[in-house]
Amino acid sequence: MFLLIIAFAISFFFAMNIGASGAAAAMGTAYGGGAIKKRWIAMVLVGIAAMLGAVLGGGAVVKTIGGGIIASSLLSVPIVVIILASACMTLFFANLLGIPLSTSEVTIGSVVGVGIAYHSLFAGKVLFIVTVWLVLPFIAFLIAYVIGKILRKMRPKFHFLSKKPLIRTALIVFLIGAGCYEAFAAGMNNVANAVGPLVGAGLISSNIAVIVGGLFVALGAVALGGKVLETNGKKITKLSLLRGSMVSLTSGTLVIIASIFGLPVPLVQATTMAIFGIGKADNDLKLTKSEIVKRILKVWVISPTSALIISYILVQLFIMNDIYVLIAILSAFIMPVGYMSIMKRKKIKS
Repeated sequence: MFLLIIAFAISFFFAMNIGASGAAAAMGTAYGGGAIKKRWIAMVLVGIAAMLGAVLGGGAVVKTIGGGIIASSLLSVPIVVIILASACMTLFFANLLGIPLSTSEVTIGSVVGVGIAYHSLFAGKVLFIVTVWLVLPFIAFLIAYVIGKILRKMRPKFHFLSKKPLIRTALIVFLIGAGCYEAFAAGMNNVANAVGPLVGAGLISSNIAVIVGGLFVALGAVALGGKVLETNGKKITKLSLLRGSMVSLTSGTLVIIASIFGLPVPLVQATTMAIFGIGKADNDLKLTKSEIVKRILKVWVISPTSALIISYILVQLFIMNDIYVLIAILSAFIMPVGYMSIMKRKKIKS
């Protein structure tokens, strides 16, 4: 009974962190573009839209998370706790750093870690999902780049029209609507990351899971999303109202298509790469803060791997009672750190 309560508590806390991370992806462009001046308004809107997406279209991805990566028979209550705790810890740490992070990647990483521990993994499905992860951000980049080039050619005429109050108001409404559209996509795709393992273990029905999960995603967007919103909205590149709208529409559409097919995909990566694409098309990428970009890219690589390792270690320690695996993994980490330290000393001497 205690483990059951822990499983639900971690799931709902994870959903809150998903809301916090989704705030950057969905409303970062509207906030950065100046359509919404106050952060709390942006976060409330993303929370409402994300909940609607979860309730109306989140079921397909829930099925994938709950039984499409590993056999659902493996999803006991302790395993569900391990999967959710591994993913949640990784995501929470990224939110504290203000880094937009893909919840799909950390969740799949956690599930894969369990599958490796039990030597039971639907490898073909995992490879297909990872392939989509690699391709989707670049598709978003290319689409946004092409749109950015078109907008650049239209700029002389559009710049004159945009000075009119009515046109500017229409652009603001359009950008906010595009942000809500992207938040809806986030709800469709990402709420499954928090509640999918519960559904796979038979602890809650899919219909109830998406409603409750959607509520906690909305709560997380309002309570925890501010720092990540600042990163995506103002620290990557400057966005006009129309360019921000195109970013949200591009990434939102790609994620909705993936959600229909039950594929958990990195919305945050698609959005961030779309921002890069539209900035590059306008020769605006020099505004990019290189340190922010480097930190985002590092976290994207490290986060699914970290979640995988954490879930694998937890299974070995608490389910299989194998402490020797932990010793081996710690040794594997110590070795490269030692070599790096030696190399640094050699460089200093030379």
